[in-house]
Amino acid sequence: MAKGKVSPRIGAHVPTSGGMATRSIEYAQTIKAEAIQVFASSPRTWATSAPNPKVDDLFRQRTTELDIETYVHASFLINLGSPTKSTYENSLSATAYSLRRGREIGSKGVVVHTGSAVDESHISQAWKQIHEGVMPILNNLREDDPWLLLEPTAGQGQSLVKKLDDLTRYFEALEWHPKVGVCLDTCHVFAAGHDIKKPGGMKETLDLLVKIAGIERIQLIHANDSMDICGNLKDRHQNIGKGEIGSEPFTELLAHPAVTNAPLILETPGAEPEHGSEIALLKKIRGQ
Repeated sequence: MAKGKVSPRIGAHVPTSGGMATRSIEYAQTIKAEAIQVFASSPRTWATSAPNPKVDDLFRQRTTELDIETYVHASFLINLGSPTKSTYENSLSATAYSLRRGREIGSKGVVVHTGSAVDESHISQAWKQIHEGVMPILNNLREDDPWLLLEPTAGQGQSLVKKLDDLTRYFEALEWHPKVGVCLDTCHVFAAGHDIKKPGGMKETLDLLVKIAGIERIQLIHANDSMDICGNLKDRHQNIGKGEIGSEPFTELLAHPAVTNAPLILETPGAEPEHGSEIALLKKIRGQ
């Protein structure tokens, strides 16, 4: 893909087992991805692996040659609002680690779930500890380091971001730091109660996000359909056009100026055949 030829870029989360410089790149080429997302370490444990500079260099070289933008998804275990001291401390370490790995592989952003206070009585303290723990990490970032991208979850339990309006509190806790952006997951926002399925609903939701965060902070979109109805608070992704959201809202999404520089990354079921078909569908919508 020629640089600057199309926007937004369209791609998918790709596997790293088999090597980022080999398997991840081959997967991206097979599905014709213009952007990819990878895990920097196991998403379901606190364990981290030592970087391999040769592999990192080759990965950066290949993504540059192929003009593929890269993003990192941090561990699913991260919960910066947790009342459990060990979880909080591990979350800070994992966030810093993911940002460092993002820099080492040349990624543009690192996605972290906005998390939960777990207990209603802990909400006030959650915001304080997010401020105290994350600000030093942000202040150590260089200008060319990845963005920290906040991904609102499906709104269940004591989620710190139940609906998009709650992002304001998160940005306040992080002092509106210039390296903090948003990753909007279409399944999550639908599950949380934003009706992006109705005509005009996707535009309405994106307009709200622009009002809350500013267009420059909208850095990434997780493009997922949903197995469940709007407001069901369930995070169950489905392939584009095969769930409750359907494919039509993605026409509104791709036409919105807020996503011009925010790649669409699939996190849907399946592998190369499914992701290749979905990317082709989204590219067709983009071209209309």
